[in-house]
Amino acid sequence: MLVNSSNLIYHNLVGRRAKVISSTDPTQVGMEGTVVDETAHTLTISSALGRRVVPKAISTFAFYLPGEVVVKGSEIALSPEDRLKKLQRRNK
Repeated sequence: MLVNSSNLIYHNLVGRRAKVISSTDPTQVGMEGTVVDETAHTLTISSALGRRVVPKAISTFAFYLPGEVVVKGSEIALSPEDRLKKLQRRNK
């Protein structure tokens, strides 16, 4: 399945370029790089400044496909496996 803006949240985010566009933690805002790890509650983003662990629930992210896709962290605050299960239940 091709990743696009309507199904991005159901795919693995590791390897995707991302930017933190808002967060209740101001030190996270503007962090940009490649997602190198994902848990149910965090994304680890690697940039030229090093790796930072960003909580999903308090952040909004921009992911770069052929265009920019903005995703609220609360929409992806599950493990990749659980997001896929959620999609499968929705399609039944």
